[in-house]
Amino acid sequence: MITEFFKDFDFKNFWSECSYSARDYIGSIADDEMIDSVEKELGYKLPGSYIQMMKTQNGGLANKSVFPTTEANSWADDHVAINGIMGIGRERIYSLCGEMGSQFMIDEWGYPAIGVYFADCPSAGHDMILFDYSNCGKDGEPEVVHIDQENNFKKTFLAKDFETFIKGLKVEEEF
Repeated sequence: MITEFFKDFDFKNFWSECSYSARDYIGSIADDEMIDSVEKELGYKLPGSYIQMMKTQNGGLANKSVFPTTEANSWADDHVAINGIMGIGRERIYSLCGEMGSQFMIDEWGYPAIGVYFADCPSAGHDMILFDYSNCGKDGEPEVVHIDQENNFKKTFLAKDFETFIKGLKVEEEF
């Protein structure tokens, strides 16, 4: 059974079209072999909604880049912000297995190894957005959380799943 995600969601104006996004984030659309390879390297099954979205555009900067929170963090009192969403692959610096990808954040910055870091934030590495597999195991449906390096790697719950996270993003001007 194939599950369809993002029903009634308009991706038309979701992605930002800029040279930085094209150069550092947007990779070639990953085929099943690449997806399997990345999942094996990371040690986690990627969420179906994330894979479906990456098959329309494999990473990039989003026009809606702010997610509301109910608790303060090192970035703001009421939200977190993202720079971009990493694509599935290795070819771009900001892809899941790229030079500045998920494992880099764990190895070089000391982020907790509890999932896959898929979105970076404007703080230049001081906070990240994570698929958190702590409650579901490596093959389950991860929650989306914010990890705040500036606050001793404090974890803040954002959304029950990736699709909910994407649909909850707002434009920066709202904050």
